[in-house]
Amino acid sequence: PQQTQKPQQQAQPQQTQQPQQQAQQQPPQLQQQAWLVPARAATTDGHDPSFLLSSRHSQGLNLQPRAVYRNLAVPELYELALLTERDSRLSSSGALMADSYKKKGRSPKDKRVLREPGSEEDVWWGGASPNFPMEEDTFLLNRQTAIDYLNSVEHVYVVDGYVNWKASARIKVRVVCTRPYHALFMRNMLIRPTQEELAGYGEPDFVIYNAGAHPANSRVRGNTSDASIGLSFKHNEMVILGTQYAGEMKKGVFTVLNYLMPKRGVLSLHSGCNVGKDGDVSLFFGLSGTGKTTLSADPRRPLIGDDEHCWDQEGVFNAEGGCYAKAIGLKREKEPAIWDAIRFGTVLENVDYDARTRAVDFDSDRLTENTRICYPIEYIEGARIPCVGSHPKNIMLLCCDAFGVLPPVARLTPEQAMYWFVSGYTAKVAGTEVGVTEPQATFSACFGSVFLVWHPMKYAAMLAQQMERHGGSVWLLNTGWVGGKYGVGSRISLKHTRAILDAIHSGALDGAAYRETRVFGLQVPEAVPG
Repeated sequence: PQQTQKPQQQAQPQQTQQPQQQAQQQPPQLQQQAWLVPARAATTDGHDPSFLLSSRHSQGLNLQPRAVYRNLAVPELYELALLTERDSRLSSSGALMADSYKKKGRSPKDKRVLREPGSEEDVWWGGASPNFPMEEDTFLLNRQTAIDYLNSVEHVYVVDGYVNWKASARIKVRVVCTRPYHALFMRNMLIRPTQEELAGYGEPDFVIYNAGAHPANSRVRGNTSDASIGLSFKHNEMVILGTQYAGEMKKGVFTVLNYLMPKRGVLSLHSGCNVGKDGDVSLFFGLSGTGKTTLSADPRRPLIGDDEHCWDQEGVFNAEGGCYAKAIGLKREKEPAIWDAIRFGTVLENVDYDARTRAVDFDSDRLTENTRICYPIEYIEGARIPCVGSHPKNIMLLCCDAFGVLPPVARLTPEQAMYWFVSGYTAKVAGTEVGVTEPQATFSACFGSVFLVWHPMKYAAMLAQQMERHGGSVWLLNTGWVGGKYGVGSRISLKHTRAILDAIHSGALDGAAYRETRVFGLQVPEAVPG
């Protein structure tokens, strides 16, 4: 035991307590069930923290966590989640069920971007912009609050991973958090490094400090509630306080992507993506709840990704290592690919379940309508790995029309495509944001306004340029209501939407008869096979 602990004492000279004193600092459940602590760590003090403490991001922060666990394996994260999180449970399918507590969706009104000279001219401010400015002293105070909390808890979990499947476009992201559920979530969502890559990982390009279990200080100028999501392109850091909803980390990374990639001349996209047997790629633009994940997960077309992509001069590539699907109303007969992805290693977020059998009730909205499933992309059978593809042949703009006015499908001219892309008309679906309990009509530029950093016209101009260079057809798909508005008509069935997509992919609509609608002049096919 003395030989085992000696290297650790060298790496952590400040920890000179006797083993008995160390044990007294452990929570009671760890003293009683120490066998559940990851064995490879050698002691319950965790891994050697030098990789974290020596990082330039840690300099001057007084970051001194009690125990650090880096890139734990799935079983280890399960063990610690079930041991230390009072409401985490193992589901009957083997997935980990976790609760994000008060916040069951994103809090866009609590998101702030540091206003500083280096990026100020790039960021879209004011008007309909989602980027509320934050002063640097506020960011630094919130970061120190997060660091103090990270120093106070028994365990800190670090996940080092990558964004972007194209090697030359990779961004190294580090997540520092306090919940095993959050670590497993980001392990799934980031591209996972090999052991060799982890050994040579070096400095991260961006760091997320997630202290979401600790509230933001409302007395700090600029904090308007007990939640704060602060983003700094100067420090290349994100600080989360007052919300334990894991989606804040995922979409925070996407916001960073939406800033950095256009600076490199690469278009970032809020879209799903799949590919046919002949290599024909399809993109699916849309807000959360409009069908990106469901429609891109087509058993007959390998999945490239379900939510975040980039398009450069060589083609498209997925930014993520996993998928984040809505779970409400999930049925195997309708979405078999997603259903089969619910197994060991998957996170089930805010779901209701039978207390005895641990079987999930996917129809229940008792906790929230925004129940979620997070799984690695390889859990989708036939997914294309690496997640890259050629230039898209078809681009789908998914619109959840809450008024039941738009047709199920329409073919768009390049000018119409730009209009619908920039206006981004759709509906926020219940649960995806705090306070949204039924569909609300909205205009979300680029079908992802809340995640944009530059002005929407920059992304639109880049899309127009890519379409002009590489061609492709653009389609407007209404995945919302038909036969009347919400409460009168009904939401179009997944079966019918899939039949429309099959007709697009087969080319059946290329020579179809079309009629033109009034007002918008949309070209609507007279009939669709199937």
